Amino acid sequence: MVKPVTPPSSTFDFSSMGFQYRDINGFMKYVWTEESGWSAGSLETDPLLKVHMCATGLNYGQQCFEGMKAFRDGEGRVRIFRPYVNAARMVLSAEKGFMPAIPEDLFVEGVRRTVEANLEYVPPKETDGSLYIRPLLFGSGPFIGMGAAPEFTFVVFAMPVGSFYTGGIEPVDSLILEDCDRSAPFGTGAAKLGGNYAPTFGPIMKAKKMGYPLTLHLDAKTHTFIDEFSTSNFVALTPADADGKRTFVTPNSHTILRSVTRLSLEDVAEKLGWKVEERAVSLEEIEQGKFDEVAACGTAAIITPVRKIVQGEKQILIGKGDQTKIGPGFEKLYNEYRGIQTGDIKDTFGWMWPAEGL
Repeated sequence: MVKPVTPPSSTFDFSSMGFQYRDINGFMKYVWTEESGWSAGSLETDPLLKVHMCATGLNYGQQCFEGMKAFRDGEGRVRIFRPYVNAARMVLSAEKGFMPAIPEDLFVEGVRRTVEANLEYVPPKETDGSLYIRPLLFGSGPFIGMGAAPEFTFVVFAMPVGSFYTGGIEPVDSLILEDCDRSAPFGTGAAKLGGNYAPTFGPIMKAKKMGYPLTLHLDAKTHTFIDEFSTSNFVALTPADADGKRTFVTPNSHTILRSVTRLSLEDVAEKLGWKVEERAVSLEEIEQGKFDEVAACGTAAIITPVRKIVQGEKQILIGKGDQTKIGPGFEKLYNEYRGIQTGDIKDTFGWMWPAEGL
C-alpha cells in the first residue's frame, strides 16, 4: 500500500528560510551506557537538553556530528541523500573521539524517524530548499578524568533551509590562512569532530570582514600543498579537451574530511566520462594555471566557485579571475547532481533513500 504524501505546511513561510536553526516538530534522541548499550530511542519536542556540567562533551569536546539533507520531488515524495555514507563516516569520527560507534541501522532509523516526524517542513521542490539534518553524538555523562564518559547521547535534529544561492551561483574570493592549520599531520582532520571547526571560527570571521567568504588551509607540515577549505573540500577542473572531457582533481590527504558531496561529484564526473584524480595538489599548480575552474564543495552549497585565491600580498587568479558566474564544467556537475536530488534526473547510483520515498 502506497502511503499518502504529506504536503508542505501551509502555515510555514518557505520563501525566506535562509540557513538557520528553527524549532519544528521534534527530534530523535538515543542514550548509550556501558551496561545497557543503546536505548530504543524517543521522539523529543523540547530542544533544550539537560546535560551534566561535568559531561565530557562540554569539558573535553568529546563529540562528533554529521550534516545531510532530505529533498522533496515533483510528486511530493521525500527522500534522504546517501544516509548510509554519513553513517559510515560517523563511525570513523566516533572511533577518533573514543566514543561508542552508532550501529548503521540505528543511525539510519534515527534519521528516518526525524524526517518522518517533520515531513511537513520539507520545502516544496520549487523553492529549491531542503530539510537539513544534523546527527550529533556527544559524551553526556560526568567524568572529570581523561577518558570516555559513562553515558553518551545521540540526537538527530532537522530544520528547513533555503537554497544557498538565491541569485545564481557566483564565484567568490578565498584567503589562505597562513597562521591557522586546520589539522596536524597525524591529527583528526579526517573526522567530523567539533574541535576541528571551533579554532577556525575566529580566522573565518576575520577573513569575512576583509571580504573573503572562503578560507583555505595548506598542509600543516610544509605549507605547499592544498588541504581543504575551512568548511568544505577543495576541488578543481582541468580545461576541457577537444571532446569536452575534463579531469576532476582533489587532494587525497589523510588529514581532510571525506566529503560526501565531493565523493558524489566524483561519481558524477566519471558518469560524464571525465577522469578523476585524488592526489596531492600543490599551490604551485594553481599558480601555473593548470586548472581553469576551482571550487569548494560541501552539503550546504554543493559547489562554490572560486575566482581568486589570495596569499598575503599575492593574488592567484583562477582562469582570468574575472568570472561572474559558475564555470561550464562545475555547472554541468552541479546540474546533474541537483537533478538527481530533486528527481529530475534518474538516480542510477541509488543515492536517494528510501527509493519509494517518505
